[in-house]
Amino acid sequence: MFDRATETLPWTEQQAADDASFRGQIAYLFERSAFYREKLARAGFPDAGSIDGLAAIASLPFTEKSEIRASCTAENPIGAHLCVERSELVRIFSTSGTTGTPSYIPLTRGDLDNWETTSARSYSTAGLRPGDTVVSTYNAGPFVAGAVLGAFDRLGVCHVPVGTGNTDRLMMAIRLLRPTAAVLTPSYASHLIEWAAERNFDLKGSSVTRVIVGGEPGGGEPAMRARLEEGWGARVTEAMGIGDIGVSLWGECEHQDGMHLGGRGIVHAELVDPDTGTVIEMEDGARGELVLTHLRHRAAPLLRFRSRDHVQVWTSPCPCGRTAPRIRCIGRTDDMLIVRGVNVFPTAIREIVAEFRPAVSGLILVAPKSQGVKQEPPLPIQVELERDGEPSGDLAGAIARRIREALVFTASVELVPFGSIQRSEYKSKLVQH
Repeated sequence: MFDRATETLPWTEQQAADDASFRGQIAYLFERSAFYREKLARAGFPDAGSIDGLAAIASLPFTEKSEIRASCTAENPIGAHLCVERSELVRIFSTSGTTGTPSYIPLTRGDLDNWETTSARSYSTAGLRPGDTVVSTYNAGPFVAGAVLGAFDRLGVCHVPVGTGNTDRLMMAIRLLRPTAAVLTPSYASHLIEWAAERNFDLKGSSVTRVIVGGEPGGGEPAMRARLEEGWGARVTEAMGIGDIGVSLWGECEHQDGMHLGGRGIVHAELVDPDTGTVIEMEDGARGELVLTHLRHRAAPLLRFRSRDHVQVWTSPCPCGRTAPRIRCIGRTDDMLIVRGVNVFPTAIREIVAEFRPAVSGLILVAPKSQGVKQEPPLPIQVELERDGEPSGDLAGAIARRIREALVFTASVELVPFGSIQRSEYKSKLVQH
């Protein structure tokens, strides 16, 4: 383990320590954050003394991404939650800005240190060891994935950064430099299996024995994991972060039973009902939206930030000895569709369709008939056939019936030729907007 004393600390002791950290963070927000002073006062909390530690966190208001964006100005493009002078910042990351202007994520030296510590714990949990050579494909320029570079340094690995969109360069690095591990999104890892098959590249026989996937849901889906492990001839584990809160907050151990919280002591995690906001107890099998709070952040701390990640939780003991809760991401709540009152996650559809391999490639595209979350049945879904595959018998009908049986909504399944659905060197698009 990267930090055995912390990672094996009994969870009750961790919670006691987190309560003290939380009280300190709340005091800091009242002292430094005009955004939270006003927000908490409106919610009936005029000062730090009116908040009774972590036991009372469920009574505090959520923070939405849209609120932060709305507080940005030309004079303060970071947002009103900025708590330090610009001279105290050592790094400003940004989001991709796919919905407009990028969101800026500032860090002090201490914040960056916490991010790197968290990420080092998570990637150590996911299987990286001193002496490994790891090739990575994350964009580490303006984006938060850049903090991973410092974590790899701490782990004592030899890091070969390739970045997104350089498949030929990546595969050449695997062939010539013989890395032991690869870090990439599950979509890209899947795409590379096809790329290698088309070029007679022996990916399964390569030097890579560990594939760590992140950046999107999917690596923990049993069918997806099995496909990746078969195609790469390697062990597949997951890591996950939330850009506004911290990079690689979670990492999955060799038991492949959910990702442990590597950000313990730095971030507090809650589970809530995405519709009502009601807190759901963290226990084995519980599902809900992940809500995160900084415990020791200085530049731009966030309180009860809605991640929009829908997850499943495990709290039972793990044989690896780590005591933090574990999660698996089921999908994004903002990607979710509602079909006649049934919540539908595209990742769940993909998992069902994968049961029909090898007749299908496993790629899907949901094509809603109308704008918005609510859809009338049947929900149109394109399912890609396997290479040189031909629709046989009632394959489309069988897939539609299995979706109806497992996910309780009616789908209209269209079988499309192999190659019809766009591949990605980063994240897959599962819904056609």
